[in-house]
Amino acid sequence: MAEKLKIIPLGGLDEIGKNITVLEYGKDMIVIDCGVGFPDEEMYGVDLVIPDFAYLTQNAKKLRGLFVTHGHEDHIGSIPYLMQQVNCPIHGTAMTNGLIRLKLEEHRLVDAVKLVTHKPGDVVKAGCFQVEFIHVNHSIADAVAFAVKTPVGTVIFTGDFKIDPTAKEGMIDLARLGQLGSEGVLALMADSTNVERPGYTPSESKVAEGLDRQFKNCDNRIIVTTFASNMYRIQAVLETAQRYGRKVAVTGRSMENMIKVAQELGYLKIKSGTIVELGALKSLPKNKQVIISTGSQGENMSALYRMAFNTHKQVDIVSGDRIIISASAIPGNEKAVSRIINELYRKGADVVYEKSEGLHVSGHACQEELKIIHGLVRPKFFIPLHGEQRMLQIHSKLAQSMGMNPRNIQIAENGSCFELTGKTCKVGAPVTAGKVFVDGTGVGDVGSVVLRDRKHLAQDGMIVVCVNLSAEDGEVITGPDIITRGFIYVKESEELMDELREVALEAIERCRRKRVRDWSAIKSAIKNDLSGYLYKTTKRNPMILPVIMEI
Repeated sequence: MAEKLKIIPLGGLDEIGKNITVLEYGKDMIVIDCGVGFPDEEMYGVDLVIPDFAYLTQNAKKLRGLFVTHGHEDHIGSIPYLMQQVNCPIHGTAMTNGLIRLKLEEHRLVDAVKLVTHKPGDVVKAGCFQVEFIHVNHSIADAVAFAVKTPVGTVIFTGDFKIDPTAKEGMIDLARLGQLGSEGVLALMADSTNVERPGYTPSESKVAEGLDRQFKNCDNRIIVTTFASNMYRIQAVLETAQRYGRKVAVTGRSMENMIKVAQELGYLKIKSGTIVELGALKSLPKNKQVIISTGSQGENMSALYRMAFNTHKQVDIVSGDRIIISASAIPGNEKAVSRIINELYRKGADVVYEKSEGLHVSGHACQEELKIIHGLVRPKFFIPLHGEQRMLQIHSKLAQSMGMNPRNIQIAENGSCFELTGKTCKVGAPVTAGKVFVDGTGVGDVGSVVLRDRKHLAQDGMIVVCVNLSAEDGEVITGPDIITRGFIYVKESEELMDELREVALEAIERCRRKRVRDWSAIKSAIKNDLSGYLYKTTKRNPMILPVIMEI
């Protein structure tokens, strides 16, 4: 049988983030993007969520390269974790590779991994695949789409994109996409993030106008927070500050690193003397100060959070400070952002964050822009990417509204395997895919059972029952002692504590009368009796851990 092209999304479906897709044909395989997801409120203690790389490690000999569309965390954040398990060349644009290099340096992998830098228009051969870099607009510099020529046809990955006619780096290369469409496109894999929004995404130039309105006639210190990766936004802040004779300081490690990389690569144009050390601002009047800060998503360790809650070493928020939040909350971060805004208001700051102020625009295409791409590319098959289930379904309907046969549209799940020939697209056997949790330095050692226990502890607390038993006849020598954490305040519940000791003692005595000497059976008896009693008297279900010592 003739070989088939396999398209396998390992992440980015039914979720926001963790984008990674595999293309496989015969003995060759390439990967498009390798991002992280961020923990939700029930992932207690988890720092990052990365894809399950089992399929890639099993097929490491086939891997010809990793191709990265742009430098956002949901597209590059998992690269160090993948490179610890497999090794292949990484292909990206200058800005993207600059940010990947920072991550590899953090994990001490920079000397072990080959980074290859390309520009839009370049074509890279990787096994049987030819990958063309195509310029697109996004909220980060150097973003690209990929046209992948395979033995059965061309597959286009849009990556994250929008159509911005006034973009400083030039508009998305619609001409090339249209040319590819005329030549024939087998499959389109397109971003679905903003598919629910009608119309067009506003231009980044609108934000510069909004910033100018906020700087004009402001006599107080201005603090701006935005995504550290959005160099266009940071450039606009710098230019606006220069126009009004203000000096700019930067705070927040990720922001400092991003600006350093962007400046080195020429993506950020800064006039000499505009950026100063944070401490140097104190000698200037308030109406000559601007601070660019991390913290637009309410992150606990960010600079804006530390300013708001009085833990920043150099900056205290004072009444009259104008705080400009030039970003929208990523789904799931709304509460964290609201908490910071409330605290800033409490300190008397003037907080500007409403969308109506024109201080943020999305980097993702809305419905009319997506229709333009579908109209230009005219693919035979379509697989929507990058979105939750409703987004994928709405994108499917949008493609149908453009005349596409619904039988040629595939709504995928992470791990789905699509087998394509030049004429067909069929669903093959799924592969291993899922979530791997990163907690501190541990990768994958926190699973569903550990998360379930953490959730249990967070909701109901814990009770430890300690008892010393005689090795000869199982009689109680000391105890049982009851220790609680997160369940009740012991000093105000001495009566309940005494009752719990009695219940535990009765369970132990019952086992002794029955001559039960198996410690696990005794522990189960203590646990079951205490659990039943506690739920009956308190309607709570804490975690109960019996500890038996034999003397």
